[in-house]
Amino acid sequence: MPNIKSAIKRVKVTEKKSLQNRIIKTKVKTAIKKFDSEVTQNAANAGAQYSVTTSAIDKAVTKGVLHKNAANRKKARMAKRLAKAQ
Repeated sequence: MPNIKSAIKRVKVTEKKSLQNRIIKTKVKTAIKKFDSEVTQNAANAGAQYSVTTSAIDKAVTKGVLHKNAANRKKARMAKRLAKAQ
C-alpha cells in the first residue's frame, strides 16, 4: 500500500475505473453470446439482436474499453454469421 497521498488516490481511481471497464466488457461479451444464440436458434430475430450488440460494442469503443479496430473486427464477424444464417 502506498504512503504518498497522490499514490493512494491513484490506487482508488484505478480500482474504480477498472471496475467500470470490467462491467462494460462483460456487457459486450454477454451481448455477443446472446447474438450467437439468436443466430443458432432463431435467425429471424437475429437482426434485432445484431443492432443491440453493435451498439454495445460502439459504446465500449467510445468509453475507451475496446480499440476501434477490434470492435470493427467483431462487428464484421457477426455480420458474416448473420448473413450466413439468413
